[in-house]
Amino acid sequence: MKKTITSLGMLVLSVICYGQYQMEYLTRGVVAARTGTNNFVSWRWLGTEDDITFNLYRNGTKVNSAPLKVTNYTDQGAAANSTYTVRAIVNNVEQAPSETANTWGGNYLSVPIQKPGSDYVANDCSVADVDGDGVHEILLKWDPNNAKDPSQSGVTGNVFIDCYKLNGTRLWRIDLGRNIRAGAHYTQMAFYDFDGDGKAEFMCKTADATKDAKGKVIGNASADYRNSGGYVLSGPEFLTVFNGLTGEAMATANYIPARGNVGSWGDTYGNRVDRFRVGVGYFDGKRASALFCRGYYTRLVMAAWDWRDGKLTNRWTFDGYNGQGDHSLSIADVDGDGKQEVVSGAAIIDDDGKPYYSTGYGHGDAMHVSDFDPDVPGLEVVNIQEHYGNQGLYMYHAKGKKVSWAKPSTGTTSDGEGPARGVCADISAAHKGAESWARGAVSGVYDSKGTRTNLASPSSCNFLAWWDGDLLRELLDGTKVTKYQGGTLLDASGCSSNNGTKSTPGISGDLIGDWREEVVFRTSDNSALRIYTTTIPTNYKIRTLLHDPQYRMALAWQNGCYNQPPHVGFHLGDGMEAPEKPNIVMNKNGTVITDLGDENPLFSSVNQSGLQYSPNPFSEELYLRANEQFDYAMYDLQGVLVENGHGQNVYYAGSVLPAGLYIVKVKSESGNQIFKVTKK
Repeated sequence: MKKTITSLGMLVLSVICYGQYQMEYLTRGVVAARTGTNNFVSWRWLGTEDDITFNLYRNGTKVNSAPLKVTNYTDQGAAANSTYTVRAIVNNVEQAPSETANTWGGNYLSVPIQKPGSDYVANDCSVADVDGDGVHEILLKWDPNNAKDPSQSGVTGNVFIDCYKLNGTRLWRIDLGRNIRAGAHYTQMAFYDFDGDGKAEFMCKTADATKDAKGKVIGNASADYRNSGGYVLSGPEFLTVFNGLTGEAMATANYIPARGNVGSWGDTYGNRVDRFRVGVGYFDGKRASALFCRGYYTRLVMAAWDWRDGKLTNRWTFDGYNGQGDHSLSIADVDGDGKQEVVSGAAIIDDDGKPYYSTGYGHGDAMHVSDFDPDVPGLEVVNIQEHYGNQGLYMYHAKGKKVSWAKPSTGTTSDGEGPARGVCADISAAHKGAESWARGAVSGVYDSKGTRTNLASPSSCNFLAWWDGDLLRELLDGTKVTKYQGGTLLDASGCSSNNGTKSTPGISGDLIGDWREEVVFRTSDNSALRIYTTTIPTNYKIRTLLHDPQYRMALAWQNGCYNQPPHVGFHLGDGMEAPEKPNIVMNKNGTVITDLGDENPLFSSVNQSGLQYSPNPFSEELYLRANEQFDYAMYDLQGVLVENGHGQNVYYAGSVLPAGLYIVKVKSESGNQIFKVTKK
């Protein structure tokens, strides 16, 4: 496999163009974990970076003798209390150091959490950066012990939403109130930067008596719409956007779609009307919108929302493809136009909220979207069919709008239906592309062409994780990660999974370190979240999956309804070709880090040579831009050299310097320039 790397210090970026996603600013994400007598260290290769190498420093001393061409390193015999930084090497010039990482005592970081009461269980999580520092915070939903499925009657306790920093500091808590029922199908969390300021907001369905983190009540504080069965089938329904840093409600609108006539959703007692889903998508190809959905068994409605310039507005509403939704959804650019679509299950809704395609095969419980068949350009959708029929497990090509293959249900599950679960992933090198299998009603393991293989059925049909050093994906079920036809790679003793028999993690995905995935579990006593990471070396170098737009959106929708594992928007598996550099820019505190062009007002022009810099004064980094390669040096007012480096197109400097006045000298083929800047 071709391997490439890029640096945090120097950004060699593509020219801004139509469909260039403004994604999160990320730090290097360095993680160090104790394993035996060694320390395993890994870090990110960012999606904005080209082919670079790295140096690793332990306690300020370089560890490696030659530049590292991968993004992990086993530091043999290192002290357990060592600290690490990473420096990118760009054009043979070492860049500024990354953030410092302390060594974990083992393969997990424990994040303390605070229970709302003794009868509460830590449930689904989401991640996003609420303060713009390039490090994710964790959003956590607390469910009471009496949470219900919509098919079950009974009054539930209130749902609470917390936000935590990775050191366990709780930033805020929101009480959704008595008129939001507790359960996996009810509260769906959209946690992302929607307004482009580089800091995440939080959106969810609210109601009268919801209380934000500042104690402000939404609507009527005394209203109680619960009926004798515990259902909430009357009263107003809202959508609220909360400040991600403070938990304060910033805007509230009527929820779309409204429940209207309860019976129009398929029953009259409150089951199908309260089946909700969530997503986040780049429907305009540049900035993210939230997606909130209602219904899928019969009527299917979804609404896209924008949070822009302090206003919450409905981008579009789709009402159609009745019965063609799963318990989850996916967001992906299926037609290659640079804008993302909504994959509802057996149907796809275009980026503008118009119909795109439907197989007509109906509802299923699990779905997966990626480039599973590398012989066919574009994305495939692998889905299961809940009702007993000829498409128990099937694949369709999203762009081609064509079913690739289908396997009928041949044996019913205990409830007389088709498969209850289905998975698609490359778990074996014996066949090109990904393998598909189901649990119940459809037997066997199928290759990407739909041919039944002689592979044994995997031990689980649930979540997935890239965990060891090869390109195949591992099986994640309950609190264990196992190798297909191999042993256990992770056994999270002292932890519990979520959502009953679904046995799902709080969240799983590439959260820190190199491209492999982390898994977040709650401790069995609900006192902490544990972020588990792999300590297995790999020779493969892939950009952080967080900067793959489809994968990042998958982490945002993973908490919805029946949680499903994330997938990338390219083929990642045995024999893969090197994926293309993603068409993204990073948004740091509202500043897009890219080759912005000569007309961009964010930069101050220095002279006719094309060199520009911004901002001045600066508080974190000084952005330098030129139309050519350049060398720079920064001096204090005593003339002492304090920083230097080499850049091309865009570079940011001064991140490690204290506040003060500095003289900057820049040398390029167009000449030498000198100017003064202030760091606040």
